[in-house]
Amino acid sequence: MRAVQVMAPGRAEFVETPIPELIPGHALIRTRRLSLCGSDIFMLHYAPPEMYPFPPGTSGHEMVGVVESVDAPGSGIEPGMMVLSLVMGNRAMAEYYLAPVEHVIPLPKNKPIEELMQAQQLGTIIYASKHLPGPVIGKTVAVIGQGSVGLWWVWMLRRMGARRVIALDVLPHRLMLPKRYGATHTINNREVDPQEAIRAITGGELADVVIEAAGEIETINLAYTLVRQHGDLVYFGIPHAMEMNFNFGEFFRKFPRVKAISGAMSDPGQAVTHQALEYIASGEIDVSHILTHTFSFDQVMDAYEVAYTRDEGSVKVVIEMPE
Repeated sequence: MRAVQVMAPGRAEFVETPIPELIPGHALIRTRRLSLCGSDIFMLHYAPPEMYPFPPGTSGHEMVGVVESVDAPGSGIEPGMMVLSLVMGNRAMAEYYLAPVEHVIPLPKNKPIEELMQAQQLGTIIYASKHLPGPVIGKTVAVIGQGSVGLWWVWMLRRMGARRVIALDVLPHRLMLPKRYGATHTINNREVDPQEAIRAITGGELADVVIEAAGEIETINLAYTLVRQHGDLVYFGIPHAMEMNFNFGEFFRKFPRVKAISGAMSDPGQAVTHQALEYIASGEIDVSHILTHTFSFDQVMDAYEVAYTRDEGSVKVVIEMPE
């Protein structure tokens, strides 16, 4: 089968690798769609040098496909089912993926599969929202970064009762979407002083809670400057550098409660992914606005580039696999 393999920083290529052999407790899935995530960009561009090359199948983990075969009696997973699979190690950028059946979730039939696929990432935000340092009801929350992760956060925070959700980004096209998902205000933090802008919105205060959802060195440092003293600070974006300059003195004087959260694979029974699927299938959240670009599998290198540069108005990039 054809697969993509990240070989070195900034370099991925197509490779031929055997179709995985079916083993007990697993399902062999023929991939139909994938979408790119910040973790894929991390593996392609920002991972520590000693981690390269990555195995075949890197890098992709948001995927849906058709069950080709399964060896798990009583699991409810059957050949021919269209399913979403949670993926370990971002190794699904290939024509086939072998998944433990406990990570395989049958899809409803009332929405396009590329929309239902977004339940994987939305599920991680639902999971993270259950592990925040404190409640957000009635509070002012700033979300830095308005890629798909930031937009899911905006939607979730309003659903949880935040009084104000302030969406920040430096790209104008990414500030066109947050109000669709419940943001009360948007700030282009390249064009204005974000501290002053937040104080103008709140009547002089900084944010009660700041969610960092971009992973850039600049946004990691920006986050603690926007939170009030004794506020809550959440780092969710996968960092694009292992080491960075950090003003610990300013950070310390804020006395924030800080939490870093990523992923939802440990969620019992994958309940958050099921919940995300329900939100999408019922129309409670419309994810179609976020799916901005679609590429064929043959064009996957172009897809990575658009996702990396965030050019051409990109938010979420989808890969269509050959039938």
